[in-house]
Amino acid sequence: MTSQSPDVPGPDQIRRAPKVLLHDHLDGGLRPGTIVELALAQGYEALPETEPDKLGVWFREAADSGSLERYLETFAHTCAVMQTRDALFRVAAECAEDLAEDGVVYAEVRYAPEQHLTAGLSLEEVVEAVNDGFREGEHRARANGHRIRVGALLTAMRHAARALEIAELANRYRDLGVVGFDIAGAEAGFPPTRHLDAFEYLKRENNHFTIHAGEAFGLPSIWQALQWCGADRLGHGVRIIDDIEIADDGSVTLGRLASYVRDKRIPLELCPTSNLQTGAAASYAEHPIGLLRKLHFRVTVNTDNRLMSGTSMSREFERLTETFGYTLDDMQWFTVNAMKSAFIPFDERLAMINDVVKPGYAELKSEWLFRQTAATSGSSFAAG
Repeated sequence: MTSQSPDVPGPDQIRRAPKVLLHDHLDGGLRPGTIVELALAQGYEALPETEPDKLGVWFREAADSGSLERYLETFAHTCAVMQTRDALFRVAAECAEDLAEDGVVYAEVRYAPEQHLTAGLSLEEVVEAVNDGFREGEHRARANGHRIRVGALLTAMRHAARALEIAELANRYRDLGVVGFDIAGAEAGFPPTRHLDAFEYLKRENNHFTIHAGEAFGLPSIWQALQWCGADRLGHGVRIIDDIEIADDGSVTLGRLASYVRDKRIPLELCPTSNLQTGAAASYAEHPIGLLRKLHFRVTVNTDNRLMSGTSMSREFERLTETFGYTLDDMQWFTVNAMKSAFIPFDERLAMINDVVKPGYAELKSEWLFRQTAATSGSSFAAG
């Protein structure tokens, strides 16, 4: 339910607003120019374009197919240039810089270590390179007047058989920059229950994990992720809408699974633009986020893959504001939801909410009040 206050943000306010990002893929957010430079340095000759602007357009067009499987094919090029320590360090540092420049104050960025081993790196070397890159990016952001904290999520590919190994890796690095675990990849034919040993291990270790579910596949994927695997969050989860009925008179009835997700406050990592590209939603106006927001699900807004979707957190909120009339109060609601759902300790989440997120939105809302006061005063003065 959108607030009634008239403080609808413009693009500049949206960019400056503190934002929290829970679902962003490292190999889906490279700068096109970086891809070109890394490919040249590494002798990778399979890029479809070698001019950065054209390459960026190619990625967006190739991903804009309505098919999750086709969308995932674009990652062959980004992963191909992320096989050395220097490349991983650079990509991670630039990721943190770019997010901070966009007003993101906390981010959990995921990647699959098993996809970065072809040049001889070990799993541990991959994780350490990315962690070091994130720290460097945080440092550069501070030097540029921005603040950001980045945590890593280690992803296992659901079509492979290394989930337990990656889960153990995530557990070893949990106090060294890794905040949790994930599985990703094509959902159809690869249910999360294939990796029960990994999830059972993580639960025994009191560790956190999210699962890609309810994007390309429907309610059974969500049900398995929650009731069999015990996911803390749902990566996407947009298909929970399939368990919600809207009658002709506008009344809404939640099915058992949808009620469980809402009542248990299971976070939904929604990625609107990405969902349009993969066919999970037909348009922004028809995206389930509008109804799920009204029904008070634990909804969060995310980018998924900034390169493939040509997006950022600011752009996602711009589109949602244009479509649903969301205000700064709504943006704050989404952002607090995300910070509540992060995989860092409770006291640290609370500090981010109280000391960073809420003050940031209060300042932005005060700008609107002063503008209104100035406009009113100016009108009164002119009339006198």
